[in-house]
Amino acid sequence: MSKRLKNGLAAFLAIACSLIISSSHLYATPSQSSNYRFNESAIGSGGLIQSSSANYQGRDSIGDIGIGSSASSSYQIAAGSTTTNDPALSVSVNGTINFNAFSSAAATTATTTFTVLNYTTYGYIVQIVGNAPSNGATTIDAMNPSGPSFPGASVAGTSQFGINLVANTSPVSVGANLNNGQFGYGAVAGNYGTSNSYRYVSGETVALATRNSGVTTYTITYMVNVPALTPGGIYNSNQTLIVTGTY
Repeated sequence: MSKRLKNGLAAFLAIACSLIISSSHLYATPSQSSNYRFNESAIGSGGLIQSSSANYQGRDSIGDIGIGSSASSSYQIAAGSTTTNDPALSVSVNGTINFNAFSSAAATTATTTFTVLNYTTYGYIVQIVGNAPSNGATTIDAMNPSGPSFPGASVAGTSQFGINLVANTSPVSVGANLNNGQFGYGAVAGNYGTSNSYRYVSGETVALATRNSGVTTYTITYMVNVPALTPGGIYNSNQTLIVTGTY
């Protein structure tokens, strides 16, 4: 008996922001003497004009001397003359997943990844919304506290559908911990951050960042168990990842 599940993931992103820009013109008299002259009103690495005389030449635009991100529990700064105050939030889901044939003898697993980047916000939350796999009138039980299948470990031969976002060793070695790269501050939500423990509640937050963050890559592990008398056919499930910036 062969059963397959096709699972598609889609990411939707909505950002609303209001930006007020004001400008004014400032004029400064060039600094000069009988031996030199500076054409910029500010002297430093941000200058774009070459200052020169018969005896010397200064090339001010030599690049940033201090760039990067610094943070503590109370603040965060992004340094460098190329930074912008325009907010940005982006997400990408890296492919769809297809399960192998289900079996009552052992769990079936699959993984996919998604990445999130946010800039000049206080952070973001990632929610997952969708239904458990179903085929006609038969639905595999989502692992949630109010359903027939509770969150926790994989149990072969039972009806279970759950996910987590960490590396696992059971029912097999599958999944991965998040990758925050050099400047990421993402985190897995507590309900989905325990190895070998699976859960699925539509609408729950699965990942988040509490501050401005670079690129973070998350891995979702999907786990399915079925009873021996599960009807054959194609089981379909659709989840949506909703990424919302927090301000």
